[in-house]
Amino acid sequence: MPELKPILLVEDNPKDVELTLAALEQSQLANEVIVVRDGAEALDFLYRRGAHGSRNTADPAVVLLDLKLPKVDGLEVLAQVKADPGMRHMPVVMLTSSREESDLVRSYELGVNAFVVKPVGFREFFDAIQDLGVFWGILNEPPPGNGRTSAR
Repeated sequence: MPELKPILLVEDNPKDVELTLAALEQSQLANEVIVVRDGAEALDFLYRRGAHGSRNTADPAVVLLDLKLPKVDGLEVLAQVKADPGMRHMPVVMLTSSREESDLVRSYELGVNAFVVKPVGFREFFDAIQDLGVFWGILNEPPPGNGRTSAR
C-alpha cells in the first residue's frame, strides 16, 4: 500500500484553520493535516529546514495555501515551489479571501493548480473544503511515480 501523504495547510487565521480541519475531518480523509502559520514556515517544511529539518513525513499530497501570509506571502511560496523541478508537480491550491483579478492571474502565471475564493458563509466554506479534500485526496490522479496520495 502506498504511503499516505499529508495535506499541508498554510493559513494564519486561527478560525479558518479550525474550520478547515473540521471540514477535512468530516470528509473522512485519512491523511494527516499539517498546519503551518506563515510562508516562511511553509518553505521550511517543504525544504526540510529549521524546525522541520528532521521531518520524516512524505511531501504533501496537496498544499492548501493562503495568499496573504506573514513573513513570506503565498505568491512567493507558490513561485518557489513551482520553480523547483523537484516540487513543481506538487499540487498547490490557493485558498484565499482575495477576489482581486491580479491575484488570480498572477497565481495561474506561477503555476497554481486551483484558485479557490473562501466562501463567506460557514456552510459554504465547510462544503468547499470538503470538496477540495475529496478531489485532491481521492479523485485527482497523481503524476506517475507519486502513487496514490490519500485514502478514506
